[in-house]
Amino acid sequence: MDMIDYVRDRVPIEHGVPSGLALTSRQEVMDYVREHEITSIRLWFTDVLGFLKMFEITPGELEGAFEEGMGFDGSSVEGYQRIQESDMVAFPIPETAEFIPFPVGPARCIRMFTEIRTPTGGPYSGNPRVILKRTLERLADHGFSHMNIGPEAEFFYFQADGTPTILDRAGYFDMVPVDVGDDFREATRFALQAMNIQVEYMHHEVAHSQHEIDLKYTEALKMADNLQTYKWLVKEIARRNGIHATFMPKPLSNQNGSGMHVHLSIFKDEERNAFYSEDDPHHLSQTARYFLAGVLRHAQEMCLVTNQWSNSYKRLVPGYEAPVYISWAQRNRSARVRIPTFKIGKEVATRIELRFPDAACNPYLAFSVMLAAGLRGLEEKYELAEPVADDLYDYTPMEREQKGIQSLPHDLYAAVQKAHKSELLRETLGDDVLDTLIETKLHEYDSYRLHVSQREIEESINL
Repeated sequence: MDMIDYVRDRVPIEHGVPSGLALTSRQEVMDYVREHEITSIRLWFTDVLGFLKMFEITPGELEGAFEEGMGFDGSSVEGYQRIQESDMVAFPIPETAEFIPFPVGPARCIRMFTEIRTPTGGPYSGNPRVILKRTLERLADHGFSHMNIGPEAEFFYFQADGTPTILDRAGYFDMVPVDVGDDFREATRFALQAMNIQVEYMHHEVAHSQHEIDLKYTEALKMADNLQTYKWLVKEIARRNGIHATFMPKPLSNQNGSGMHVHLSIFKDEERNAFYSEDDPHHLSQTARYFLAGVLRHAQEMCLVTNQWSNSYKRLVPGYEAPVYISWAQRNRSARVRIPTFKIGKEVATRIELRFPDAACNPYLAFSVMLAAGLRGLEEKYELAEPVADDLYDYTPMEREQKGIQSLPHDLYAAVQKAHKSELLRETLGDDVLDTLIETKLHEYDSYRLHVSQREIEESINL
């Protein structure tokens, strides 16, 4: 039985293990592990660049992990401690426990995200999950309860031969038989739901062999965890089926790149959307307008976090449905931030859509800087410019200049320069994390700048 049939047949129930766990305490997790004969506990955390890290413990070590944590060498993790102060401790977070709905070798596994602490017991300030928790705590200072996030993370399926060899030539909303990836998406959906991650819809995207699975919105910290799990499942199910999945922003030069449109809203309680106004023509409250103005004003400096790779800036170019110009609109998809109009006037659906991030970002840091920029706009009462109805790609440079429309950074080096000067990023991420990002990304930029490509040789060898 191949992986697709296995997931479809065994999910959402695998050997009597129910999907969508709702465990909330240490004891419930330990009881679950014993009753369902779990043989492996996978402890997850995320480095500064957004890569998932994992180590495995046995059921016999679980109680000790809850009580005392599990030590590891922080100096070996990107962006964590320096070698002379490298000891870190990972504490499992019981409410994040989920059953992995397929075997890992012979093991029956659950995974938990972890809280990274210093040896003295305090939260490690350089841990991306801690940074997001700290930023979200600022919502209460303004009378808000939570921030909802709904991402649309696009990706490609390729042949597993080390090259971007497409599986199909299907396009937007195409279906089988031209959409070869339908079975893989379906298996991924079953696995996501088994791990308590709800899917809104999924489909083939515009580019050849490009796909999208949209996660149902939820609170920002949980969504960051969900997004990390989603990216892992997409790649793992592809790998087990002999293909390769990638969230690389621009793997094909002549096709659309993969973005991650982020739908964002802030609530005063479970029901009251702080972004909604019945009287405004766009149904945006003054809070939403200040917040949106903050996101627009700090757009350029945010890009080092939301679009952190050299390849990210090959997606952010005119002509491939990617936003380049800093503006907002209601229906205009050439704008950097859009106000969706699918459910006009419905309070719970009122939100802003940030169209520039890509899924190769670190979601904990990306959500942090989005919130920080919006709150800065609210605190400083930034004035929101008028929306742009025209297609910005049709404007000449002079027309954009006359209208005061700026552009996102054109490459990684420009993004680093903006971030280096950003007081907002330094305040939100902390000195260590921002300095690590800047140093790492400058090194990445230099490595690409100094590389001589095959195209350069072909075009210039006879100079």
